[in-house]
Amino acid sequence: MPDFSSLTKIKTLGELRASSYTPKSVKDELRENLIQKMKSGETIFKGILGYEETVIPDIQRAILSRHNIILLGLRGQAKTRIARQMLDLLDEYIPIVQGSEVRDDPFQPISRYARDLIAEHGDDTPVEWVHRDTRYAEKLATPDVTVADLIGDVDPIKAATLKLPYSDERVIHFGLIPRSHRGLFTINELPDLQPRIQVALFNILQESDIQIRGFQLRFPLDVQFVFTANPEDYTNRGSIVTPLKDRIESQILTHYPKSLDLSLAITQQEARLAEAQRESVEIAPLCAKLVEQVAIEARESEYVDEKSGVSARLTISAYENLNSAVERRSILNGESKGYSRIADLMGVIPAITGKIELVYEGEQEGPAIVASKLISKAIRSTFVDYFPNPEKLKRNAPENPYREITQWFGRGHVVDLMNNSSEKEFRKDLDGIPGLDKLVKDYHPKAAGDEKYLLQEFVLHGLAEYSLLSKQGLESGLQFKDLLSGMLNIDDFGVDDDDDDYGGYYEKG
Repeated sequence: MPDFSSLTKIKTLGELRASSYTPKSVKDELRENLIQKMKSGETIFKGILGYEETVIPDIQRAILSRHNIILLGLRGQAKTRIARQMLDLLDEYIPIVQGSEVRDDPFQPISRYARDLIAEHGDDTPVEWVHRDTRYAEKLATPDVTVADLIGDVDPIKAATLKLPYSDERVIHFGLIPRSHRGLFTINELPDLQPRIQVALFNILQESDIQIRGFQLRFPLDVQFVFTANPEDYTNRGSIVTPLKDRIESQILTHYPKSLDLSLAITQQEARLAEAQRESVEIAPLCAKLVEQVAIEARESEYVDEKSGVSARLTISAYENLNSAVERRSILNGESKGYSRIADLMGVIPAITGKIELVYEGEQEGPAIVASKLISKAIRSTFVDYFPNPEKLKRNAPENPYREITQWFGRGHVVDLMNNSSEKEFRKDLDGIPGLDKLVKDYHPKAAGDEKYLLQEFVLHGLAEYSLLSKQGLESGLQFKDLLSGMLNIDDFGVDDDDDDYGGYYEKG
């Protein structure tokens, strides 16, 4: 790699010619720097988890082949982040003709401005150095994007100010793509770009030149293109015209995390928590796991549009809300430290409702009820990882570990767990349930303190999801009781009369 500390001291074209600097294309920059980083074992796409054996090798192969790239995948799969991180593979500095709006290479100027300046000043032509951070441009494709936005147009104000005829190419106002010369240009959501605008990209991708308002000019652009698209867009909102797809050399498929642990690692990495929350809130691994399981359930739910996908932003926002729910409860109770509870998942419902696209049946249920049902399914799926599967046990058999608990509720006992109860009240309520403490000790003997009581609460929720207990919503909490007595309060439609909008989460049976 060149010694930019000495090169950036060069101020004229003559000095640049006499130096060791050798111009190269953007794609060659990316290729050479990628090879160097691969040989040194350096991490190339930092913070991109789960793509080490799939997406990243495909991107590396595309860069080595000097291809333009389209990243194809559902929402929240780090497509734009990958495009932005490709910037790190460019040289730290490049020289340009001073004042050039299209970053003209002093050795290969393409604009009228640069050619005239070099013709006038020769080796005394001033040169400036631009950092790679300025060599990235990004455009979100929307229906109102025009050819002028991307490529350029005649600027009548410039013509009048400079007193130039419209036949003079100096009246051209360059769009985003020419201004991205010798850099990276990303178009997000490519199918949303109108077909006639997509057609305007043909020559740029194939011939590396542009045409503006009929000007007969050769403008050999040097741009690395990265496009992103959602498969849903091919059928619902728009499409990528076939000749354009044919000109994008590498199509790379992205995907969601392939394991819950990987999804959890992404959430932990991306969640933006206040420093005070990090100090005063502790999220149990079980609760963090439940948040991730909600997204997994959503991707498999009959209520959620699978073509739209469920973004990783759902779990990130839900995890942030979970922290805030614990923090809020601690503040209300004057406690210096808060530990997560299953009931705190109530606080993540607003983070779910805005990030899932429902099919017709889901719209009929309503987003809040669908969200609560997803939480219920997450609890049910996770419960068997911690305790025996109730479906595989005989309900009243002596060896059934839940027997003492369900029989106690069967004798008419009721437990109300309030959302904002203090830690002392929370533990007192759980301590009053015979067999609960023993069950947790039998299957999690090392659990103590906050973790032990969380697992006890989890048992109640799990038994409710497996229809061994009734779980009903109160104004600000949950009530657990015998399943039969709970059913007596349900109307003909199977909905608790006293339930609120989050009935799916509260009511089982």
